[in-house]
Amino acid sequence: MTADTQLDDLRKLLVENCMLRVQPEEIQLETTLFGPGSLGLDSIDALQLTVGIERTYGIAIKDPAVAREAFHSLQTLQQWLREQLKANPPAA
Repeated sequence: MTADTQLDDLRKLLVENCMLRVQPEEIQLETTLFGPGSLGLDSIDALQLTVGIERTYGIAIKDPAVAREAFHSLQTLQQWLREQLKANPPAA
C-alpha cells in the first residue's frame, strides 16, 4: 500500500464514519479534525472514527490521550497508524 493510497483511504474513512459533507480530496494533511478552524468533529465523531479504525485496520485506541494526539490532524492520524501497523503488522 502506497502512502497516497493510505491517505485516500483515511480521507474516505473520515468522510464515511463521521458523515462529513466534504469530498475526501478536500481534506488536506494539515487539516485539523477538532476545534476552531477544523473539520468540526465532535466526541461522537471521535467514537465513530475510533470504531472505523478498529474495523478497518484492527487497531484499538483505548487511551483517550493517545486518541487526542492521533486525531489532531489527518497527518498525525496517518503517522500514528503507520507506527501502529509497523509495530503490529496485520496477520496475513
